[in-house]
Amino acid sequence: MKKSIYILIGGLLTLGFVSCEPEFDNPVDEGGFYTTGDADMSNFVAVGNSLTAGFADNALYITGQENSFPNILAQQFALAGGGDFTQPLMADNLGGLLLNGTQVAQNRLVLEADPMTGEPLTPIILEGNPTTEVTTSPTGPFNNMGVPGAKSFHLVTPGYSTLNPYFGRFATSASTTVIADAVSLNPSFFTLWIGNNDILSFATSGGIGVDQIGNLDPSTYGPNDITDPNVFAAAYSQQVDALKAGASGGVLINIPDVTSIPFFTTVPFAPLSPLDPNFGPQIPELNAQFGLLNQAFAFLGVPERSIIFSTTGASAVVVHDESLPNLAAELTQVLIGGGLDKATATIFGLQYGQARQATSDDLLVLTSSSVIGTVNNDRLAELIGFGVPEAQAAQLAINGITFPLTDQFVLLPSEQAAVATATAAYNATISSLAAANGLGYVDARRYLRDVATSGVAYDSGLLTSVFATGGAFSLDGVHPTPRGYAYTANLIIDEINKTYNATIPKVNIGNYGTITVANNVNN
Repeated sequence: MKKSIYILIGGLLTLGFVSCEPEFDNPVDEGGFYTTGDADMSNFVAVGNSLTAGFADNALYITGQENSFPNILAQQFALAGGGDFTQPLMADNLGGLLLNGTQVAQNRLVLEADPMTGEPLTPIILEGNPTTEVTTSPTGPFNNMGVPGAKSFHLVTPGYSTLNPYFGRFATSASTTVIADAVSLNPSFFTLWIGNNDILSFATSGGIGVDQIGNLDPSTYGPNDITDPNVFAAAYSQQVDALKAGASGGVLINIPDVTSIPFFTTVPFAPLSPLDPNFGPQIPELNAQFGLLNQAFAFLGVPERSIIFSTTGASAVVVHDESLPNLAAELTQVLIGGGLDKATATIFGLQYGQARQATSDDLLVLTSSSVIGTVNNDRLAELIGFGVPEAQAAQLAINGITFPLTDQFVLLPSEQAAVATATAAYNATISSLAAANGLGYVDARRYLRDVATSGVAYDSGLLTSVFATGGAFSLDGVHPTPRGYAYTANLIIDEINKTYNATIPKVNIGNYGTITVANNVNN
């Protein structure tokens, strides 16, 4: 190959802007009479992670917080006599975070608009200097106790504020816990949505982490590890016991299938098109280069690992699959026997010893879209260091084509199974505790599946999980938009009305926005 190949993922780099026109699915009757039934909403406290905080577009910022599902709930509770609801608002809408003047969290994602037409094009990090300083604590107390990044056991970990700057901003002390601060507010009603991060970081990192099943010491966990279900159950039970004491009730929300979110469903496993002028003309040369390797795979009895690019249809990317037996040594010997020099055969053996083309069972993460077809500079430098001429080294270092996509860009079937097993265990705990304590229970897993499969209709609109244009998810592909959070709020209101004999009105989700174009941001 003579140049890098850049892949245009349909629907990823060319995005339609989703409008925010009002919808009238469930209008509030200004003359109506609403009640909270058996629930007391005078002091509503929401506990959880980024989903509770209002995190969106890979950042926490004022507009996102104002459209968090707890804040939307509190506004509806107020119509039925509910009390005030306070949040630890960021200082701006940029979303970055400073710790002693050093930026420790990036600014939010927005859509860059075409300067000629004004049409949105691609997600970018919003430029600007953030003004939210961790050491400048906002004045509390706060009813929204959502802490971005928190896992289940973090909520009961003393001193967590020293590890998480988002909690550090508003914790009452350095030694406190999230639950202790929440309980100190004497909540009359609560929501608890925690556990997503116990599997999410493993999944979004492409499975770079450890499934810690059987390890009951979370202090030994890495940031991308899956939490042992027993650790989750112990922490979650402790939180429920603490929050329900003195409260009139609450709602527990379960964990969705994280692999159904746009972060895992946007980039296809076969994004390589023969119509791409940077890729199509090189297919014959690529197939010729892989010819000897494919013969070696066949000789070793693993023809399914062959790498072949189609001249008539889309082709799958090449991935590194650590679950496969490593045939590096065997490949090297067979390639030498086939006439390849030892140095080249060794490089091929090591590079493709656990390689294969992706299948529909693999999930490519959203961030892979920016690297597929580009030169892997680290691999390029390694090959040059091995004495490979630069031109040849560049040919062997194209991400997803000649150089297998590394682990962080692909969630393999075995890794998906680990995530699914943990999710099922967590949800069993949540549902059983809700039933045992007479609390409301929202099956977010079921409802997100509806959004991801058929979409959810509202008046003339349809809420789907299609990246950027579906309306439900923000530009990070993980967290909801304001419209998605409004939908979540309605699910909780439905459960409150059913469980606590309340008549709280739902919101019109069409009145809430979706994605933001860069020049429409008000800092």
